[in-house]
Amino acid sequence: MISQAVGGWLAGALASALINGLLILLVQRLPLLTKAGWFHAWCLGTLLAASIGWRGWWAVVLYLALGSAVTKLGFAKKESLGIAEARGGRRGPENVWGSAATGALLALATLLPGAPKQLLLSGFIASFAAKLGDTFGSEIGKRWGRSTVSLSQWKPVPPGTDGAVSLEGTLASLAGSLLFSAVGWALKLIPAGQIPLITAVAFFACLIESLIGAELQPRVSWLSNEAVNGLLTVIAAGLAMVLLH
Repeated sequence: MISQAVGGWLAGALASALINGLLILLVQRLPLLTKAGWFHAWCLGTLLAASIGWRGWWAVVLYLALGSAVTKLGFAKKESLGIAEARGGRRGPENVWGSAATGALLALATLLPGAPKQLLLSGFIASFAAKLGDTFGSEIGKRWGRSTVSLSQWKPVPPGTDGAVSLEGTLASLAGSLLFSAVGWALKLIPAGQIPLITAVAFFACLIESLIGAELQPRVSWLSNEAVNGLLTVIAAGLAMVLLH
């Protein structure tokens, strides 16, 4: 019985690896990821399709598309100010896993015998809703935020400062969290009734991430942007699962 289940999973993983490889060959010229980033995206996509299915895969594809699109908004202006994403906005392996490590672990956990699959899927959506909300808030705030302040000290700081927030960026963060929660519902990964809670949790995690960026990141040498992103997704997923449980 167990050997049959393992064999079935391996067959599904092989099929998803082949399909993901073909799809990436078709789109790798798009300025979304670096070469290494595309390889790690292939690994992530294969894992997701083989664990939670193609709906989970589509959720992360849409996350990447939406995050990349908002990064490109006003990119020339952000670049002239020196606050644009590096590499022309292309994400590398560290960005892939900083955003997706929590979701990937939750996806793998659904394969465990007796796993609370719906609860894990809700955590999965919450983790990406928080990260998309963070991306929306950061990119729109850097470009269109008229008054940027430190969330911890509540004093004006330059746009792009770690932990800085603006009204425009905060509203964009809420919109991004809501948008991805709606994506999760549209793909039938979460029920409609969970959209308000997951949106609220994701938005709250974004605010906590701003505090971490402002207070802890300058003082802790290993706390890179990717590590902070990872903490953001852990907070959102954990809080969503605790509240829903």
